Amino acid sequence: MAENYYNICRQHIGKCVVITEHNGKRHYGRITRVDNKHVYLQPLGNRGFGYGWGWGWGWGYPVALGAIAGLALAGLFFW
Repeated sequence: MAENYYNICRQHIGKCVVITEHNGKRHYGRITRVDNKHVYLQPLGNRGFGYGWGWGWGWGYPVALGAIAGLALAGLFFW
C-alpha cells in the first residue's frame, strides 16, 4: 500500500493535500518532496496560507508513507 501512496504523492508534488494516518491524525500541507519512506509537507495555515519553511531541510516535515490511510487534494477544503 505504501508504494501506491508513493506514486500518488509523486504525482501531486506542489499540491495542497490532507493526509490521514491510520491512527486518525490529519496533516494539512503542500507536498514538497517524496522519497521511498516519507512524504514531506509544508504546513498550511488558515485558508491555505503557508507558515514558512522552518521544518527539516526546507522540504517540510516528514510523514511516513506506511502510516498513510488516506490522501485527498485539499483545494476543495480551503476555498
